[in-house]
Amino acid sequence: MLLKSLIRINMVIVLLCFAVPASGASKIYLGVFDNDKEKSLSDLSGVKEFERDAGKNVAIIHVFQAWGALDGKNRFDSKAMNVIRNHGSIPLLTWAPRALHKKENQPEFALRNIIEGKFDDYITKYARDIKAWNHPLFLRFAHEMNGTWYPWSEEVNGNRTGEYVRVWRHVHRIFSREGVLNVTWVWCPSRKKAALQNLHKLYPGDEYVDWLGMDGFNDTRERLWQSLEALFEDIYREITKISAKPVMIAEFASLEDGGNKARWIRRALNVTIPERFPHVGAVVWLNHKFSSELDWRIESSATAQKAFAEAVSSPIYIGNSLHLISTSPIPAQ
Repeated sequence: MLLKSLIRINMVIVLLCFAVPASGASKIYLGVFDNDKEKSLSDLSGVKEFERDAGKNVAIIHVFQAWGALDGKNRFDSKAMNVIRNHGSIPLLTWAPRALHKKENQPEFALRNIIEGKFDDYITKYARDIKAWNHPLFLRFAHEMNGTWYPWSEEVNGNRTGEYVRVWRHVHRIFSREGVLNVTWVWCPSRKKAALQNLHKLYPGDEYVDWLGMDGFNDTRERLWQSLEALFEDIYREITKISAKPVMIAEFASLEDGGNKARWIRRALNVTIPERFPHVGAVVWLNHKFSSELDWRIESSATAQKAFAEAVSSPIYIGNSLHLISTSPIPAQ
């Protein structure tokens, strides 16, 4: 009798081991960013090509708008957001206080000008238009602030220490004043900056942020081949010390040269993200070819495309089944 009981207990334990997902594994929103800033935000041709080759439609479509864009392209585009939503996806809107096609030295967009209210009319109109649209979206404002390549970095453009947080809170307060409840705020540093230990000084605070973000690429032009774990382990450790908010990998990809891209993709999506980075609730692949030497697409080779499609076929990765989500901030799954 005792032997039968022990056998039964062991069988239950074995079944539980198979039923429990890998350590830290949870549902993860799958997203894409094709980075073609010349196209209309409502042009999803690149997204649809990616989805066809990935074998899965995406939960998140990442688009970009600059404050200084011309011909009205800096305004909130509700029609484009409707196209994304009707496609079955959630918009991830990177909103950048800069002029396009210019480098980091842009005095017009110095942080003190935003703090002093010189863009308040524009910010207020944008906030009201988002409120009127009345559907959830991710807003990634002034990303990669810990680098030196954008005019909102505290190390360039005449900016001063502490101004980035003041700008973020200033913009957030305008949205709050206007009663905007459908924005999910994404604070997103880059993994490239060496001094990651100072990230806490750039964090606006949990009351102003809904998701943490991180960007990084296996760019073999700059360094030796690196796994996704090597790319993100330092920044992931630092941002999860700062806050317990869910994490989004808002931009990532790999080149082909220097290693095996297909193997890199498989390990990144099947092992590293679900097991090593348990707070990650969304991943957004940069699917763009800038040149023959700089091809981030999953289609850069047949083996890479096949590996990606196989990896995201896992039920861990959420496609566009949650496009009618109405909760804000958008929850991790």
